[in-house]
Parts: sequence; C-alpha cells; structure tokens
Amino acid sequence: MNTYSDFLLLIVIVLDVYAVATTRLMACVKASALQGIVLALLPVAMWWSGAPTPFGHVLVMAGCTLAFKSIAIPIMLSRAIRNVDVRREVEPFVSLHLSVLLAAILVGVSFWLGESLGLSAAAPSRLLVPTSFSTLFVGFLILVNRKKAITQVIGYLLIENGIFVFSQSVAAKMPVVVELGVLLDLLVAIFVMNIVIHQISREFDHINVDKLDLLKG
Repeated sequence: MNTYSDFLLLIVIVLDVYAVATTRLMACVKASALQGIVLALLPVAMWWSGAPTPFGHVLVMAGCTLAFKSIAIPIMLSRAIRNVDVRREVEPFVSLHLSVLLAAILVGVSFWLGESLGLSAAAPSRLLVPTSFSTLFVGFLILVNRKKAITQVIGYLLIENGIFVFSQSVAAKMPVVVELGVLLDLLVAIFVMNIVIHQISREFDHINVDKLDLLKG
C-alpha cells in the first residue's frame, strides 16, 4: 500500500466534493489550484514508492503540472473573476444540497466501478482508478449544473484532472511529450475560455450561460 499517494488521492476526492459544495467562484479557483499542487506531487509520491517511471519523466510531469494547473490557470481565472466582478454562483441548476448528494453518489459509483472493472487491482494504487472516475464525474456534474461560465471552466479542468490521474497508471509507458502536449492544450483552452468569458461579460453584462439561450432564433 502506497500511503503517500493514497493520502494525496483522498485529498483530490475531498477537493472534488468541495468544488461542488461551495458557491464562491474564488473558492472554486483556489480548490482547483490546490488540486493542481496535489496532482503535481502525485507522480513524485508514486515514484518514491517504487513506480517504474523514470525520475526525469517524473520531474518534468510534476513541474509542468505545478506550473500550469496551480499557477498559470488559476491566475487567468482569478483575473477573469476580477474583470467580470462576479463573486458567487447564486443559482445553480440543482440546489446546493442536492448537488453535494449527487457528488457523494458519484464518488461511491466510482469506487464501485473501479472494483467491478478490475482496474484498481492492476493500478499502482487501489485508489487511483476510483479517484480518476470521481474527478471526471464531478467535473461533468459541475459542467452541467453551474450557470456561471467561470465555474464551468473549473468543471472542464476537473475533467482533465481526472484523465491525468488515470494516466498515472500507465505513466511509465506514456511518452513525456504526449503529456506536455495535453497540458499545453489545456492551457490554450483555458486561455481561450478566459477571453470568451470577458467578451460575454462586456457584451451582455453577465456570464450566465443559461441566458445565452435567449439569443437563439
């Protein structure tokens, strides 16, 4: 049992649920930044426990994850929040209490899937696959449940974090250039979304995506 990586994976799950439970946009951004730090430490913890991933690969992966997910992207999102001057997600599509309940159910389903599919047994940590599914599902939940465009960007980021966690099960076989390409794509996507959010706020004085349906027809 890898105590360090399991502890980090549990923190990832807690941050997933926290992102659903809070209505403050800056709290969501800070949670994603903290999750970025945890994900940067995860390859190091797994290497420390004996994972076959080359140390140079681990350093590049951890450094780029830290730079992009816990520094660059949170800075862009924080700047977007200041520009649009919106602090809270006031009215999610589903009530906050029900959202947290759904997130808890998704976490339970993720652990059941990890065991049922037999993927957890083959992974370096038995929590690796359930955590990846949990982060992926919670990201989708935020994406479809929140009205603010900035919070939906957080949902998109969580989905990518779930993919990142799952990729750690095959990190030793994955070329580092592929991982760098994925992180660069993520950074560009968030940058473009940041510009779109600014333009939506400037043109329509809000960033509620549900109101954009009024533009149809």
